[in-house]
Amino acid sequence: MSTYDAVVYDLDGTLVDLEVDWGAVATDVSAVYEEAGKTPPGDGLWGMLEAATDVGLEAAVESAIAAHEREGARAAPRLAHADELLDRTVPVGVCSLNCEAACRIALETHDLDSAVESVVGRDSVATQKPDPEPLLTAVRELEAEPAQTVFVGDSRRDELTAERAGTAFEYVE
Repeated sequence: MSTYDAVVYDLDGTLVDLEVDWGAVATDVSAVYEEAGKTPPGDGLWGMLEAATDVGLEAAVESAIAAHEREGARAAPRLAHADELLDRTVPVGVCSLNCEAACRIALETHDLDSAVESVVGRDSVATQKPDPEPLLTAVRELEAEPAQTVFVGDSRRDELTAERAGTAFEYVE
């Protein structure tokens, strides 16, 4: 990775492992729909998040998910890959599908926040991974060029985001 001018990491599964019971999150988000008299879409948690705007529940759904993520960030174990973040000589950013506050909490909890110059979460921009805009926002904040940036992640969604943004991609080991 020393050939790149900037490195952007995914957070969950790459630097830390958020302690989130996603089943409980889905239950809470489903309750938001039910309390509003709306039928939740049948395609899981992320489907409910995506559909929330269409039914006027975006803020309530985001709040329910983010509460779990913030709590999970406080208890998140640090992963071995986080150690290399502290040794970087190039600008470092984080681009995550988790909310920005949870990213910042996890980074602060593990004393990684001083090594990270840009944090872009699910709620930082209008779109979410695999749309390239969150990653491109992080790259711009690092004052780097996409072609000279590597995105390190743990999922096909991360890889697709990098492809769409024009950055290199590496899977976390």
